[in-house]
Order: sequence, then structure tokens, then C-alpha cells
Amino acid sequence: MDFWSIVLSLGIGVFGILYLFKQFNLWKRHEVLYIPLISVFGGMLSVIFRQVTFGDNLKKMYNSNPDAKYIGMYLTTKPLFLLRDPELIKAILIKNFEVFPNRRGFGDLNESLFSKSLFSLQGEKWRNVRNLLSPSFTSSKMKNMFILMSECAADFVKYLSELPVSTSEINIKDAFTKYTNDVIATCAFGIKINSMKDPENKFYVYGKEATDFSGLRGFKLLIFGTLPILGKILNLKILSKDASDFFRDSIQTTIATRDAEHITRPDMLQLMMDVRGKEGRRALDIEEIVAQAFIFFFGGFDTTSTTMCFAAHSVAVNPDVQIKLRQEIDNVLEESRGEVTYEAINQLEYLEAVINETLRMYTPIGLLERICETDYELPPALPGEKPFVMKKGMIFWIPTLAIHYDEKYYDDPGEFRPERFLYKRYHNSPVYLPFGAGPRMCIANRFALLEVKVLLFHLLARCELKPCAKTTIPMRFKKDSSLAPENGFWLNIQRRSDTHSDLESTLNTGINS
Repeated sequence: MDFWSIVLSLGIGVFGILYLFKQFNLWKRHEVLYIPLISVFGGMLSVIFRQVTFGDNLKKMYNSNPDAKYIGMYLTTKPLFLLRDPELIKAILIKNFEVFPNRRGFGDLNESLFSKSLFSLQGEKWRNVRNLLSPSFTSSKMKNMFILMSECAADFVKYLSELPVSTSEINIKDAFTKYTNDVIATCAFGIKINSMKDPENKFYVYGKEATDFSGLRGFKLLIFGTLPILGKILNLKILSKDASDFFRDSIQTTIATRDAEHITRPDMLQLMMDVRGKEGRRALDIEEIVAQAFIFFFGGFDTTSTTMCFAAHSVAVNPDVQIKLRQEIDNVLEESRGEVTYEAINQLEYLEAVINETLRMYTPIGLLERICETDYELPPALPGEKPFVMKKGMIFWIPTLAIHYDEKYYDDPGEFRPERFLYKRYHNSPVYLPFGAGPRMCIANRFALLEVKVLLFHLLARCELKPCAKTTIPMRFKKDSSLAPENGFWLNIQRRSDTHSDLESTLNTGINS
């Protein structure tokens, strides 16, 4: 190696050390409370080595200083803020959204199905696609989709209710994922599937693969989250080529079929197709359309079925809740003679409270992330300390799961108590954020909630839920990247014996109409 090569190498090395020293001393220099750096993975080391669950680790960081408005921490070389103060969270997500409009999302992944999706888009691109897709989730669209959901739920529950007693102990995660698969396939892609009868259909098989982040795939995702440059250099892929090709081909084929046969459906895919060729409207190219359709499938396939699982588990292990919920459902069926409408199912207050409490205790997405776009002054973390000015590119996390377990906001947070959500006490509250808040909250939250309501309604109208030998009681979570009990989701599901014959008959009529 010649003299100048040695000098250049030394210069780069010194610059790198100085840069890291500056980064890792940011909080100390500005006298901000922070969680000390343990490794290059920051506060996530114990999660990576499966010593604790992600949720427990998040709670530990959140509770490290209960009086602070925010806490500094590190994720690789990135300093970031962990926000704790509800008013500050509200200001950032809603009042000052223009300063914090973006998140990293899946933008660093080497796959356009993720990187070009609404979840990952930023700035004006995000705004255009969001505005294009929002009409998919209006009340009128939800009312149309309700009929399709109800048909899927009725078929699904009929299958469960007819299982022999010897096979009544079932893996509800596997079953509910099949239901969500069928709902999304019919509502988003216009494809009718019955995954309980045909569990090998490709939508279900590749959906399971795409949303499975255990093992090596989970580690790859962690690499992209903490060391994105390394992920790019190694050209790591999250999806297999077969899964990626399947979703791309399915969506492109659906578009081509609708164009050729002049088929129109009231769904998200149709909205994206309809703007093609319209003056003054920016049409999405085929890769962008595929990405939006895929992320809708991806986002709803696993998270919604997981919420259903925790709701069913909570109802099964709390008999008083199940009795009260069944009474509410039975009353609606008696009054409507078995015909359940969109309006009726949205007026079931206790059912909604059960789902809200499930989302509080078992939030599918444990944290929200935003990136600062311009200088923004944070108030002092503690009384008597200095404010801190955030700079462009700085990241903050809102630990929704930890907030949902804060005793300042929820009495006995470890107890399943749906009553706390009656009377809209936490409506639009910055301490209840299962879908986020502000302009960037989950675009499909109404779709997901309706999907869960419809499933639980039909399930409890016809079946009784009980714990079985494999049910995890008390709840203990796997120490991996999934949000699941140690033993998985297992329940005993049997046909109800207390359903009156006249009610059963009207229910069947309502299902078949």
C-alpha cells in the first residue's frame, strides 16, 4: 500500500471514529435523559437474543423514567426519541403533522412491493396515493364490503359449528387467518375463496409466507431496520421469488380481466384502475398499483387475524364477558329476526368495547415512528431542564403498547375489562393509539374493525368458546418477532346448546339471504 493510500485509510478511520463519538454522545452533550448504548443494536439487544419479548423491552424502556416527557436512546448509530407525554404525542401526530409527515416504513427494502407501497411512501407521493385510496374506505364502501364479509363469516362459522366434538380443540390462529384471507381476496381482488375447505389455495399459502417473520426472515427485517446499508449491500430479500411473483401476477391478471370483460367492482383496486387516462389525475403505474394492493393484503392478513385470536382468547377465559356479549348479540338477532345489517352491527356497544380492550392489551403494532423534517423545539424532558431542538432526519418512537399499560391512564392495565371503553371515554385519545392518529393513521382501520366485528358476531351467535388443555393461561408470549402466546392460540369451539330453535332458524335464514 502506498503512502497516500495509508493516509486516506487513516483519515477515513479517524473521521468514522469522530462521527460515532459525536453521535453516541449526543444525549450527554445536550443533557437529555437517555438509555445508555449497550451494543450496535442499541436498546434492542435483549430482544435480538430472545431474552425478553419486544413488548416487555419496550415497556422497560418506557418506564425507565416515569416522569420524563421523552427519553433519548440509540438504534445502531441513530439517536432517537422515545416519547411519553400524551400532549406532545398529540402535537406531533396531529397539530404539527407537517413537521413529522414521514416514517421510514419499508423504504429500504430491495423489493418494490414494499418500497412503493403507501406504508413506505413519503412527501407528495404519499399524499397523492393516500388521497387516491381514501375513498375505498368510506361508509358506503364499507356497507358494500359488509355483505361480502358476512358471507365469508357465515361460511366460516358454519364450518366450525359442524366440527365433531373430538376435533373441537382447534388452532384458532390458523382458522382465523383463513377467514381474513378469504375476506381480503373477495373485497380487494374480487376472488371468491373458501380457505377452510381449500387450505392449499395460493392466496393463503403465500399470505402465510409473506407475513411470517420468524427465524431468518425476522433477522433480515431487523438488519433493514437497524443497518439498512448492510441490507442493501447484501441485496437481502424478505419475500421469496415465488411469493412475489404470485402476488404480482394475480393482481396484473385481475386488472387485465376487468379491462377485457368491462368488469367494475367497488374496491380499492378499481379506484386505482379508474384514474388511468383521466385528465388532471396522476395515474399509478402497474408496479405502484401492485404495491398498494399487496400492502393492503399484507397489512390485513396477519394483524387482523391476530386481533381476532386475542379477542376470542379473552372472551373464552373471561366467562362473564362472553355471557354479556352473547346476550347483546342474541338480542339483536331476536329483534331483527336473524337478519343482521351493517347499521345494527355497528351499534353493538359491548362488542365494540371488547374489541377496543383487545387492541389496547394486544396492540398489533407496538410502536409508531415518525421522522423530523425541519427544526422543531421539544419542551424540557423534566422540569428545570433545557428544551431540545430536533433536527431534520431525527427519528422518534411512540411506544403505543407501553402507553396502553400505563397505570396513569388505565386502572389495572393487566386486566381485561371492556367496560373501560364504554361511553367513548378514550375516543380520539392520545393514550389509545392502536391504529395511530392524525393524517397518517392506518387507512384501513374501519375495514379491519368491521372485519373483526362481523367474525365475532357470527362466531358467538352460533358457538361457545372455552379454554382447552393447550390454551396459554396466564398469557405468556413467545420471545421472537411474533405477537403470539408461547403455546400458540388454542381454544375449544363447540356449537352452542342454548340457542333457541326459532333463533337458529332465523339466523340460518339471515346467513343464506
